[in-house]
Amino acid sequence: MRLRTPLALLGAAVLVLAGPPLLSAGSDEDTGTRIPGLRLMVPNTPGGGYDITARTAAKDAKEAGLTHGIEVFNLPGAGGTVGLSRLVSEHGNGRLAMSMGLGVVGAARSNHAPKTLADTTPIARLTEEQDVVVVARNSPYRTIDELVGAWKEAPGKVPVGGGSSPGGPDHLAPMLMARAAGITPGSVNYIPFDGGGELLASILGNKVGFGVSGVGEYLDQIRAGELRVLAVTGPERVPDLADVPTLRESGYDVDFTNWRGLVAPPGLSDAERGKLIRFAEELHDSPEWRRSMERNGWDDAFLPGEEFGAFLKAEDRRVVSVLKELGL
Repeated sequence: MRLRTPLALLGAAVLVLAGPPLLSAGSDEDTGTRIPGLRLMVPNTPGGGYDITARTAAKDAKEAGLTHGIEVFNLPGAGGTVGLSRLVSEHGNGRLAMSMGLGVVGAARSNHAPKTLADTTPIARLTEEQDVVVVARNSPYRTIDELVGAWKEAPGKVPVGGGSSPGGPDHLAPMLMARAAGITPGSVNYIPFDGGGELLASILGNKVGFGVSGVGEYLDQIRAGELRVLAVTGPERVPDLADVPTLRESGYDVDFTNWRGLVAPPGLSDAERGKLIRFAEELHDSPEWRRSMERNGWDDAFLPGEEFGAFLKAEDRRVVSVLKELGL
């Protein structure tokens, strides 16, 4: 915490005497990081990774004393590009941010969206997490090899569900997995859902052969025994799923992780942009957020401001390259 100097206090007193204060003492703006009326948009349905991230951030920020409350609202559609278009249209609105990730990068490309993440103000990358390959508890597939064996025999008859549009993480992960297993990616029957919440019902109802989604989205269902997890997609096993092998351990050369972060509308002033970045920094440093990351199986991947902007450009190029490489 910085102590105010006598000169700074004198300046504040002069402002008060010169005219009526713009803000009352103790208001949200006084801290330099609190943003009164902050709203977090979730560009997919409740229960998905963006939704869990936004609601966790709102809860932790309040408990950490960073805000009196954040409104979280859902605006689903077209893999997140409906929300993206809305965000870009809110030019200059420093009290709005959007929870997003790799899925929005891919959706903007695959849907040929008129607006892309290049039209937004990057605030911060927050987390990284692995995907999980899951089936319902009554599924005939008990191991990743059993699943892949059936998948190779008839790729079209073992549909895979994901909570993102083509080009998003839940699409790219099984496509890379298919290629590693000797399955032509173009023959895969991929069924997209608008977030992990929508996907879950189809997995539990055996309407898809298996599903791919983020670890944090399905940890509760895995712990409750409703879902059986066959593999994780990243380089190492997940601590909460220590008995579950990685795809690479299982003989499939795949190393894939997803990430999530925050972007804001274009046209923000330097002060508004700085306030949102400082908010993300203080959230990241709070013990409340640290506990939530551990509970949800998220890895710390914090990257603020311009660094996040450079990362977004690189991710856009990577998505285009991978889709081309897979013939998709």
